[in-house]
Amino acid sequence: MSLIPEQLAAGLSVSFLVSLADYSAPEWQAKLILRGQASIDLDSVAEDSSHRFTKTPTTTAQWVAGDYWYSLRVTDGTDIHEVESGRITITPDLEAQASGYDGSTHPEKVLAAIEAVIEGRASKDQDSYRINNRELRRTPISQLLKLRDQYRREVKRLNDARRGKNVLGRQILARFGHGV
Repeated sequence: MSLIPEQLAAGLSVSFLVSLADYSAPEWQAKLILRGQASIDLDSVAEDSSHRFTKTPTTTAQWVAGDYWYSLRVTDGTDIHEVESGRITITPDLEAQASGYDGSTHPEKVLAAIEAVIEGRASKDQDSYRINNRELRRTPISQLLKLRDQYRREVKRLNDARRGKNVLGRQILARFGHGV
């Protein structure tokens, strides 16, 4: 399990505690380095033997939304160690978005586009046609249906993950005990 949240939201307060048994505060200082759409550095403050990371909404409102790579590092003033690295998402500040904002994920947008093509194709018979030396070929309906099903599954997995549901497959219940 990661020490760092999977996502942070621009425009909201940030506060989380990181406990590192091998690098306890105040002997060690922790720093979270984010690189992606922008460069963001968060320094921790000692809270007992743990490291507290905080940022105000005024500061986070300036963060650019997107995917970032992070490095959680500690230093005692002489040595520097990377404790963890990975990927984190900064979500946009919803209050700062104009009307018409679409917060759909990439798979949701692709699914909507595929469904719009399928809907538009319902009244068209031709898969291809040629005028002079130019030719247009359309993706066969069977391929579009396969892509639609694939993206439906991906969108469902994302939505299930957001709700904290098991994304590995269906749950099988079993009971173990002594038979009589």
